[in-house]
Amino acid sequence: MNKLARQSILLILFLILICILGRVLNHSSYTVYIPIPDARLASDTFIIEDNDRGTGELIFEEPAEGPNYLRIKARPNERGTIEAQIVNQKGEVVTELFYHVSRFGTIFDYSTGGFTGDSIVMICLTVFFLVESLLMFLAFRRAKGPDFYAYSTIHTSGFSLFLLLTGLLQLAATIRHIMDPMSFTMLGVYGLISSAGYNFMRITFPFILTFAIAMTVSNIALLRHERVRFQNVLGILISILMVGGVLLAFVVFNADFSGSEREYHIFLTVQNVYCTAYTYFECMLIGAIICGIKAANHEPAGIFDYIIILGCGFRKDGTLPPLLQGRVDRAIRFWKEQQEKYGNTATLIPSGGQGPNEVMAEAEAMHRYLTSKKIPEEYILPENQSRNTYQNMEFSKNLIEKSNPEARVVFSTTNYHVFRSGIWASLAGLRAEGIGSDTKWWFWPNAFMRECIGLLANRWKQEIVLLLVLVLVFGTMSAVL
Repeated sequence: MNKLARQSILLILFLILICILGRVLNHSSYTVYIPIPDARLASDTFIIEDNDRGTGELIFEEPAEGPNYLRIKARPNERGTIEAQIVNQKGEVVTELFYHVSRFGTIFDYSTGGFTGDSIVMICLTVFFLVESLLMFLAFRRAKGPDFYAYSTIHTSGFSLFLLLTGLLQLAATIRHIMDPMSFTMLGVYGLISSAGYNFMRITFPFILTFAIAMTVSNIALLRHERVRFQNVLGILISILMVGGVLLAFVVFNADFSGSEREYHIFLTVQNVYCTAYTYFECMLIGAIICGIKAANHEPAGIFDYIIILGCGFRKDGTLPPLLQGRVDRAIRFWKEQQEKYGNTATLIPSGGQGPNEVMAEAEAMHRYLTSKKIPEEYILPENQSRNTYQNMEFSKNLIEKSNPEARVVFSTTNYHVFRSGIWASLAGLRAEGIGSDTKWWFWPNAFMRECIGLLANRWKQEIVLLLVLVLVFGTMSAVL
């Protein structure tokens, strides 16, 4: 169990303890708030009558007047259901009240969703969202070096924002409830939590729109330089899906609803399931973007023993295209910086096998380029068997461990590819940090979107399980409450 999980469990247990203590200190009393216009409060008197149709019993104190409401304290006398009514001096029924008293003396108010000690629960929920957001942010900040390349880093960076925004909304609702209990009941709190996905979509829509416009502009520029194919229009397609997904929610779920209460619960459940699923992938995208940008701009510190250069396609004459040359040049620059700063000469590992249409292994093409740049042969250790990034890392690791199992390793690749490559290194058991070479501004966004999709596709089963858990939680709240 990692540090974040332990902290989260301790936070939950602490808040549960606070809720229990708050309930005990409340002595089973519950305050009922009945909305009554000021004009009627000034000209009328009200009493509470038990209609004797329930199985339980409450003891009500004399009503006290508040602004636009009656405030009545109740204490449980017998467990079961209670049906009562507020009657004015003319004997007219103003409103009916429905309660339930549990075996522990907790009063549940069916009209407002309130219960004994509900204010403490609201405060604890607010604290949970805000503190958990902080814990996730701190976990993200703690992830450094090779430990940064992990799916947990994506989760903590993306979902800390979701929890922060939800916590701030919950904080506003809690303050309103405490200052004016009639303005925001517990039913409103349940609705706020169950619709957290929808609220997140509304708040982050400006970001989604800006992101979509930027992606579309870069994609149009990309298509001016390269031919039209699926991977080159991926950014436009993702932009349409993201903006369209939000607009669909705004249009469909803001429409006037006419139907039974059961149909309304189904409608809310569908809404919150859809918005939860959308928000999940939005948070993953936000997290991947944050991690990708941070990884691309990372500058490893200290002495490194090996520099792995990740290969890719090269020209038929064996020369390097700009993309691959950028990776090798970035590795050479880092190699020289190691000499200048620390007097250390690292070993370069050009890594890449030979494809079916290639005249030589990618490692050999990079090897030739390195020697043309006056890199001594004794500092070049080619790895020429790998077929993908995972094998780049695994096979290079095997070469490194033969001479120095405790070596510090850095890998060089294109900027948009650093974070995902780091995850492959971690999966291969290689502790390494990444450096990224620059690429064209119009190429980077679309390529990075491919990397984000690849990150999700690499472990789609785990992501589907996490998504289903969230959908189950928020969907159930909508269906039940």
